[in-house]
Amino acid sequence: MLLTSATVRELDRLTARVFDSSSRSTGARLDAYRIDDTFHIDIDLPGVDPAGIDITVDRKVLTVRAERKRAEGENVKYVVAERPTGPVSRQVFLSDTLDTDRLDARYENGVLTLSIPVRAKAAPRKIEVSAGTAAS
Repeated sequence: MLLTSATVRELDRLTARVFDSSSRSTGARLDAYRIDDTFHIDIDLPGVDPAGIDITVDRKVLTVRAERKRAEGENVKYVVAERPTGPVSRQVFLSDTLDTDRLDARYENGVLTLSIPVRAKAAPRKIEVSAGTAAS
């Protein structure tokens, strides 16, 4: 069997798809960190329209959904198409100490940054016991 250069290129592409599982993953990469009284989550979402990002919090589970799309049109003819497309999602389990009612979301340079204030812990308080006579 004679392999042409086109066949070799196609085999290279198929091999890359099989072994490059990170490019086909539906999970977005993230960093999570705390600065003072705010918890931050940075999620990489390059090439995503910010208007199409869906963020929900349900029972302390934060879910982020988005979709990467390619340019489409009658005149668009791809020569190379390596960037992953399709739906992207990520779930994060949040602590009860976070105030998700005040969650702030910003999208800049392909990174979605979520900032969630840490709730002020209830200060311990001393309960005084009064002494008295028992009713007879």
